[in-house]
Amino acid sequence: MNKRKTVIILIIVAFLVCLTGIGMYVGARRYCNTRCNMISTDGEAHGYYVYPDTPLDSILARVQRDYSIKWKHAFQQDLQQSGLHEAKPGYYLFPPEMSDRTLFVRLRQGEQTPVRMRFNQNIRTNEQLASRLSSQLLTDSAAIICLLQDNAFLSKYGMNTETARCLFLPDTYEVYWTMSAEQLFERMHREYQRFWNERRLTEAQALGLTPQEVYTLASIVLSETNAKSEFPIIAGLYLNRKRIGMHLQACPTAVYATRKFNARRVTHEMTHYPSPYNTYINPGLPPGPIRVTPAEVIDSTLHATRSRYLYMCATPDFSGTHVFSESYSQHAAVGRLYHRELNKRKIKK
Repeated sequence: MNKRKTVIILIIVAFLVCLTGIGMYVGARRYCNTRCNMISTDGEAHGYYVYPDTPLDSILARVQRDYSIKWKHAFQQDLQQSGLHEAKPGYYLFPPEMSDRTLFVRLRQGEQTPVRMRFNQNIRTNEQLASRLSSQLLTDSAAIICLLQDNAFLSKYGMNTETARCLFLPDTYEVYWTMSAEQLFERMHREYQRFWNERRLTEAQALGLTPQEVYTLASIVLSETNAKSEFPIIAGLYLNRKRIGMHLQACPTAVYATRKFNARRVTHEMTHYPSPYNTYINPGLPPGPIRVTPAEVIDSTLHATRSRYLYMCATPDFSGTHVFSESYSQHAAVGRLYHRELNKRKIKK
């Protein structure tokens, strides 16, 4: 009888050991699948750009170089059960510690991490804009240029090929790396509408300008000076010229027309160059902006200083600012002082 009890006890113990082992295995598998089976070797998060048609093995090899897998058998089983055969294109940023499920589900379903798309005011042409944007996105620059030159496409945003850059306000935007050129324009248009709220539209109307004309004028203002304090003054000066029917005669427009962006001085040939952008030979504003322009310059233009200024000249002290004048005689006097000082500096040099 004692032997029988012993056998029964041994069977029960064996059963409990097996049950415990199974429970531990299931628990470990579940932990690997849903909690953590991968730990970054350097303790940092790691991001991966997955291009179309990238082999899954290649992606997983990159991941396994950056992450230590605690239970490789569980990793392989979870991979087989995940239904992941190819990863959707996108940018994925993974945490320092993650489960198998986190990796496989995100790659299978395309649960991307947004990237930061940045562009600044140093962009003058469509080609420069397209190049800067495409360098941060999957879409090709040719696709962006194509839309920048498509009047039929741009018309739904109230734009044309000349004003299309008005949609682009320099800033940092969170976007998905795989967004198409069309989706990019949709996003920029939403930002454009958000910026041009009722207050700004009213301010533009008070100046007798459309939002695109304000942006265009602001692009000229930005090209004239680096001194923020002068933005509203220069905007007011050009509005004065426009109001009395005087040619704007803005040197930056002659530079843009000739595409001589590295020119150190504006020549007679440049001011007489035939182009709709050259405000020396064409009245009013050019047909579109001459560079991408940030919000603060647009706001300064909307709040243009009221004055009688019609002329400006670089200060003779070469501080980078300007002397503003109401009459040409005043302007000419300052110009003589400037050139006199310029000649002195040339002699010293």
